Amino acid sequence: MGCGTWSLGLADFASFIALLSVNLGLINLVPIPILDGGHLLFYAAEGLYGRALPRKAQEIGLQIGAALLASLLIFVTVHDLAHVGLFHFVSHLLG
Repeated sequence: MGCGTWSLGLADFASFIALLSVNLGLINLVPIPILDGGHLLFYAAEGLYGRALPRKAQEIGLQIGAALLASLLIFVTVHDLAHVGLFHFVSHLLG
C-alpha cells in the first residue's frame, strides 16, 4: 500500500531513527574544535595546564574546526554529485 520507510513497519522506522541519532551523537564527539568533542579537548587541555587556553588559541581552534567542517561538507557534496553523474551530464550539455 505505502512506499518508503513506512511500508517496512513502525519498528523498522524507529530502529532507523535510533541509528541516525546514535550516528550523529558519535560524529559530534569527533575532536574537531567546533564540535562537542573539540570542547572536551579544550577541557582536557585546561585540566592538563591548570588554566584555560588563551582566548586567541581557542578562537583559532574554532576557526580551524569550522574550516575543516566546511571542507568536509564541500568534499562530500562534490563527491556525491560526481557519483550520480551530474558533472558528466553537464559536460555533455555544454560540449
